[in-house]
Amino acid sequence: MSLKPADGPRHGSLSPPESNLSSVAERPAGGTAPSQLWHHGPSHFAADRLIRLHDVCKTYHVGEVEVQALQGISLGIERGEYVSLIGPSGSGKTTLMNMLGCLDRPTSGSYLFDGNEVAKMSADGRARLRNLKIGFVFQNFNLLARTTTLENVELPLLYRRDIRGSQRCLIARQLLKKVGLESRMNHHPSQLSGGQQQRAAIARALASRPSILLADEPTGNIDSHTSREVMDLFRQLNEEDGITIILVTHDQEVARHAHRTIVLRDGRVVCDSTDFASAAAALHQTGEC
Repeated sequence: MSLKPADGPRHGSLSPPESNLSSVAERPAGGTAPSQLWHHGPSHFAADRLIRLHDVCKTYHVGEVEVQALQGISLGIERGEYVSLIGPSGSGKTTLMNMLGCLDRPTSGSYLFDGNEVAKMSADGRARLRNLKIGFVFQNFNLLARTTTLENVELPLLYRRDIRGSQRCLIARQLLKKVGLESRMNHHPSQLSGGQQQRAAIARALASRPSILLADEPTGNIDSHTSREVMDLFRQLNEEDGITIILVTHDQEVARHAHRTIVLRDGRVVCDSTDFASAAAALHQTGEC
């Protein structure tokens, strides 16, 4: 499973989009102490609604066939939550992940992200929102092979007009130290283990100080021991730094690390529970939990 490619940072993606993004605050380019260039903490994440979906539907047309990928999804996610999305193949997990990540928008219904209506945003508006507010972690890491680990982490900041080159380097170094890769900054991806590549990818996802991390099968290409290390890192980011995390996984052992589990089947939410046992049972039932 993988997220479909983003619209990409368009040449106009940092200019004001059609939709109001007043909640996306620009950080000043100067006057920032190096130790404060990248900082998250629970104090930044008051308990309020970050995501609200109401009656969201997504329809695809494959030839003459109409596919209802999402059917009337309604849910909310608070700042600082740690949520897993699970479900059988074809349940709508990836479609919902694309929607939450502003890679796509609903056919109908409402999707509010931090008070901004995504359903009515232009492609450029969604690209700007992604650049400023959302970090992605992919199963295949998606690191650039010919650039160093440090340069990979700096990459999202190239599209930020408010962050200078010297600040980009400082932020990237801080993040690589945070994920335990301070000694691998000048290595290329081919010189890193799978777990190290995933940690580098997590550092890159954090570079823009996003409101939320979206992880698509983040342990799919690493061994079980390294998977535990990666999940420990997610737990630390959530509990100590207050970062909202949503992960899509088919692995129940990975999903149980989250504090809340949403189960999808046939494009519908059939269980939304903080009790993982109930969510796991719902995977094998026809009714809702």
